[in-house]
Amino acid sequence: MKQGILFDLDGTLWDSSTEVAISWEEALRKRPDVQKEITGEMIRNVMGKSMYDIADILFGEYDLQTRRSLLDYCCKEENEYIRLHGGRLFESLAETLQALRGAGFFLCIVSNCQIGYIEAFLEYHGLGQYFGDFECFGKTEQGKGHNIRLVVERNHLDQALYVGDTQGDYQAATEAGLPFIHARMGYGTVDAEVPFITALSQLPQAVRRVFGELSESGQQRVCRGAAQCSRDY
Repeated sequence: MKQGILFDLDGTLWDSSTEVAISWEEALRKRPDVQKEITGEMIRNVMGKSMYDIADILFGEYDLQTRRSLLDYCCKEENEYIRLHGGRLFESLAETLQALRGAGFFLCIVSNCQIGYIEAFLEYHGLGQYFGDFECFGKTEQGKGHNIRLVVERNHLDQALYVGDTQGDYQAATEAGLPFIHARMGYGTVDAEVPFITALSQLPQAVRRVFGELSESGQQRVCRGAAQCSRDY
């Protein structure tokens, strides 16, 4: 049986909000026609939303075409900055990924980011060896639920779960029919009783518990709905 673990990126594997804010500030300083301050708090508040939603929130004072143009411009600058400077990895990330891969799990990333952002994360921190696939909004222009299902199907996963830090991540996992583990050390909260972790080092045990419950219930294919339990693993 092929079992997969799909991860959100921002707020689940790392915190890049400071670096993203710096890159956007540098990008906008090159645009004398735009007077806009971008802070790390502003970036943290929109992490997890789709790119178009982020443009509407951060550049809401401009018309639609300008908002999209500014978003595209800042994201390109952001990718290059992240590729050179990286971000703050959550504690024990590499060790946790190694343990999960060593246990035979197929690892993927599904994020609402632009094309090139996941690649920059993997390249700077040397983590590409752990992940078998990734998908993003920038490539498909589809919501996270759709992209989660896309990754599950094209990798022929028999069972899978999604790990994320926000209500939107939980809703996307539910839409895709996957159980969800809440990464409470991230940016957001989840208004549902779901398994959770407070550190990445707890994830292998949490994953084994969730997959064990699926097997006990006879759900051998990708399951429907989140596991109905709440516990700190």
